[in-house]
Amino acid sequence: MSHATPGTPDRVHLDNGGRAPWHPLARQAFEQALADGWADPRRLHAEGRRAARLLDGAREAIAEVLGARTQEVHLTPSHTASLHAAVASVSAARRRAGGTVVASAVERAAVLQAAGPAGELVTVPVDRAGRVDTDAMVAAVRAPGVALAALQHANGEVGTLQPVESVHDAARAAGVPLLVDAGASVGHVAAPQSWDVLAADPADWGGPAGVGVLAVRQRVRTAAVGPEDEDPWAPGGVSVPLAFAAAVALQAVESDRAAQEARRRALVDRLRAEVARIPDVEVVGDPEGRLPHVATFSFLYVDGEALVTELDRHGFAVGSGSACTASTLEPSHVLAAMGVLTHGNVRIALDRTTTADEVDRFTAVLPAAVARVRDMLGVGGL
Repeated sequence: MSHATPGTPDRVHLDNGGRAPWHPLARQAFEQALADGWADPRRLHAEGRRAARLLDGAREAIAEVLGARTQEVHLTPSHTASLHAAVASVSAARRRAGGTVVASAVERAAVLQAAGPAGELVTVPVDRAGRVDTDAMVAAVRAPGVALAALQHANGEVGTLQPVESVHDAARAAGVPLLVDAGASVGHVAAPQSWDVLAADPADWGGPAGVGVLAVRQRVRTAAVGPEDEDPWAPGGVSVPLAFAAAVALQAVESDRAAQEARRRALVDRLRAEVARIPDVEVVGDPEGRLPHVATFSFLYVDGEALVTELDRHGFAVGSGSACTASTLEPSHVLAAMGVLTHGNVRIALDRTTTADEVDRFTAVLPAAVARVRDMLGVGGL
């Protein structure tokens, strides 16, 4: 098969987790906001007030989906910035309660890295499906000296949903705020309602990158930890056009979310079943309690980077949970915590526009691609 040039119609993009194509309505909203919302929304003149109305409307629309009050929704420069700011701010405000941050072992690196400077980090193990040990998490949250607990709604790398509600009940009883990372789930499944602080990622639901969402319940104490600014969550302000496009995209994907969820879940079921037929493969993540659009699998005797490159050669853009590149040489901490294969990993995240034909074409090409990489590594006959 000839090489497929990036951006050409014969290519299939299956790496949509964390950076999905813009929803068409988001593009329209962005262009509208460029004309109407270019001014500084903090200014008092007519242009500034017009931009402020767009920004307030964006926050209101996002709040409605999250089950929050408009004043509880803040816009930040990115999802990573949201997570860092949440951990640092809540931990700083609760120093008298203690300096421990409790988190599952499969949280995003942004959470785990922010927890270190904030205080002592206690990580709670997960099972082979990537689900946190609920009893261990509850016990850790109830321990003295805990400033903050963090548990993702779902793992973006393997798709497994977490027991957020049970952990939140325990955290509330212990007086500990729970940070829920919903960056991989909002726009794909119903937004979680059990949280004290919640971070969501517009780039994951078909909105733009360059803006993040952080919701903080009014009962949660926070402390400013960044540069001095009237908006401590986004010093200097955020782009009004990006924020408006993010909100419009979220409203759009929520309007038919149930149908999209069922359609993509069926495609992932088909994909998982076909991949499982390839020799020496481990399909990871919970087969039922998972995100509808994410599928992850690891191949024995395969280098993840080589497999991603081989599939790219055939016109399929995929992700990999194995960060085994020349720059890091480190396997995915998520897969390592699960105790599954960390090499030869492929992660698929279906977009709303991904078709059944594209999935079938991918599953038809994959076995030969795996075999070729194994042959290149001299292990084809094992």
